[in-house]
Amino acid sequence: MRIVSVNAWGGARYDDLAAWLPTAGADVVCLQEVTRTAGLSGWTSFADGERSLPQRANLHDDVRRLLPSHEGLFLASDAGPVTDDAGDRHQQDFGLGTYVSEKLPMIGMASAFVHGGFVDHDEWTISDRPRAVQAVRVVDRTAGRQVCVVQLHGLRDPAGKGDTPARHEQAERLAAFVEAIREPGDLVVVAGDLNLLPDSATFDVLRRIGLHDLVGAADTRTSSYPKPVRHASYLLVSDPEAVAGFRVRTEPEVSDHRILELDLTPAG
Repeated sequence: MRIVSVNAWGGARYDDLAAWLPTAGADVVCLQEVTRTAGLSGWTSFADGERSLPQRANLHDDVRRLLPSHEGLFLASDAGPVTDDAGDRHQQDFGLGTYVSEKLPMIGMASAFVHGGFVDHDEWTISDRPRAVQAVRVVDRTAGRQVCVVQLHGLRDPAGKGDTPARHEQAERLAAFVEAIREPGDLVVVAGDLNLLPDSATFDVLRRIGLHDLVGAADTRTSSYPKPVRHASYLLVSDPEAVAGFRVRTEPEVSDHRILELDLTPAG
């Protein structure tokens, strides 16, 4: 069973993403920064006073077309205005997308907010945007086990990726969420753009509930990211012995974040 996770950057590098995703061989795809705009396709422009980025109007639908044999689940954390090529404004939902192969029975779904709650912005804010967490429980028939896959996009702070009280509360809420949804015997995978440094106290909180980080201090940014701090995305598992392979992929580049790719051991 293969799980991949990447911050899709709103589809800003959509051609690269679209070329890679159908070839990834992933049973579960976890994407952060997924967009959805009702009744609109193609390209839009996003701006929050700090950045201006091209974004796909409906990256969720784009990915569903790329992965027709996967069930797509979209979870909105917040929404705000974007403009289309004609300069018209639209309210765009922003959040998480999890895509599960039809080969895997999906036996559970859950979501929650780990920071704040849903906001319909009149204008995008730079900081303190709400953050959600999304989970699916699936049956991995190749190994005769149940796997709980959890993903999130951690709180962004313009001041940096250091620990803050808000990030500590986010970690505690994430840990409580995982504990509430996991079942005895589940293999748990937590992935996403956590917006943290490798020595964050968040990992102490998650270690307390039996999760082990596989990324450490690895560079998880691509050439599209010019800043010097190269840490952002992480992947944790409850049983390192279940890991057949793990890679922070330098190629292909599909975003300003590198792809995280996890292969789990088959039966025996």
